[in-house]
Amino acid sequence: MTYIYHYHSPLGDITLGSNGEALTGLWFDGQKYFGDTLPNEYKQEKLPIFDETSHWLDIYFSGRNPDFIPPLSFHATPFRQAVWEILLSIPYGKTMTYGEIADKIARQKELEKMSAQAVGGAVGHNSISIIVPCHRVVGTNGSLTGYAGGIDKKIKLLELEKVNMQHLFIPKKGIAL
Repeated sequence: MTYIYHYHSPLGDITLGSNGEALTGLWFDGQKYFGDTLPNEYKQEKLPIFDETSHWLDIYFSGRNPDFIPPLSFHATPFRQAVWEILLSIPYGKTMTYGEIADKIARQKELEKMSAQAVGGAVGHNSISIIVPCHRVVGTNGSLTGYAGGIDKKIKLLELEKVNMQHLFIPKKGIAL
């Protein structure tokens, strides 16, 4: 059985998904790929995993780095899971480029090169946003692209973490932050 729970964040409502033991999804309501790992049938219920995740989010949205990660369960291809594991390694308040992630994946797979676009697809389909910090991934030149929750939320999450925004910009608008 799959369960959901609703969390009210300062950036908008969030839906959490779980298999009863671990977190399987965390989406801003209405975001791109919302609920992509949810089956057609699920039950709304308050579970210990949702209490733990809500506590993590409370700490995070207070501007502090939580010192734990709730149990996570990924339902994706091995490639996406490998990318998401790298996302988990990006420190709070720091960013990494799609190209840097592609280089790490290439080294793991003993390949000469890995496509940054393929990494972008995996980052964009991250089903456990914020905790698996896809918002910390930027373009090679510092461009803020590809956040399923919307660029405005990506900016607010990076500002919350006190990321140095001077080298970042929104490419379509050419706006430096």
